[in-house]
Amino acid sequence: MPPPGAGDEAPVPPSLRALAYERFRQQILAGHLRAGQFVSQRELVKLLAVPLGAVREMIPRLEAARLLVTVPKRGLQIAHIDLKLIRNAFQVRSMIEREAVLHYVRTASDEELDEEERQHRAVLERALSGKPDPRLDQDALAVDWQLHDRMVDAMGNEILSEIYRANSLHVRMIRLDAQQVRRHRVVPAMEEHLKFIALLKARDQAGAVQAMQEHVEQSRQRVLHTILREGA
Repeated sequence: MPPPGAGDEAPVPPSLRALAYERFRQQILAGHLRAGQFVSQRELVKLLAVPLGAVREMIPRLEAARLLVTVPKRGLQIAHIDLKLIRNAFQVRSMIEREAVLHYVRTASDEELDEEERQHRAVLERALSGKPDPRLDQDALAVDWQLHDRMVDAMGNEILSEIYRANSLHVRMIRLDAQQVRRHRVVPAMEEHLKFIALLKARDQAGAVQAMQEHVEQSRQRVLHTILREGA
């Protein structure tokens, strides 16, 4: 049964629905909404600063992406992190990124790859410096995911990009839940990316695919190691 008064609400413009979803995504990335957390529609209205109608229309999209589940008598629950979710999320990521690499190694410009390399080296130098750097983790994640997102979007397939973006939220929630964003983990991630970028610049398709698959697997193993260790 629709919530009281739902039938009296004006249609929600598509731009407002998109804004609600984007703000939900940003709250996940900022760690303000955590895996397994319960939240009400009213709390989402306040947190996302959008009308109730936009929140209500956003919920089915989040449920379809398995980012949110409605629990009877308890409300809305952000996806709970377990071993099954980790397996599924990283499997989807690996499948999509493999196709993205095959395309990107052929189409990325030398200038684009040079800029990616420059940004990664800058983050790596900061991580190795040993100096206090409160923005290092945030900047490292931005540089890390920028490369992955850019590769997927370069395919020009909006369906795949949408699936990838939703799945990326699962992966990022998993990493936050495992408290994985730490200085000593920035270094291997940047080094793995730089190895991959070098193969892209050499237009080594087979090598680039293998390097990316190894990177995704190493990321999965780092998450599992942290979660299993903290659960022991």
